[in-house]
Amino acid sequence: MIELIVEDRCEPCGACVEVCPTNVFEQDATGRPVIARQADCQTCFLCELYCPADALFVDPDCERPHPTDAAAVTPLLGQYRRESGWGEWADTYRNEHWRMGEIFARARALAPPVSPEK
Repeated sequence: MIELIVEDRCEPCGACVEVCPTNVFEQDATGRPVIARQADCQTCFLCELYCPADALFVDPDCERPHPTDAAAVTPLLGQYRRESGWGEWADTYRNEHWRMGEIFARARALAPPVSPEK
């Protein structure tokens, strides 16, 4: 679940706001992202992948928040993007994100059916 936006690293580009499939973020008056709906985070890590400044920290626990501070997560910032072979890391690490397709298919198969809204 999204836990932190490290203010001094954030270059308000809006990438995290744009890619979030559940609209977890809002932009403040200066264009900086703010975590507006943390409970809606599905822990997809897209915001971390698309953040060129490595200013976001998503905790792998998608069930409950784990409040943290910038000092505690600084060594982890950018790790997911780097190890996924995104951006400047494309030549160093192999991007194997395509493998998530099978995991998403299994999750859809196990999910309870959604009843149509009236």
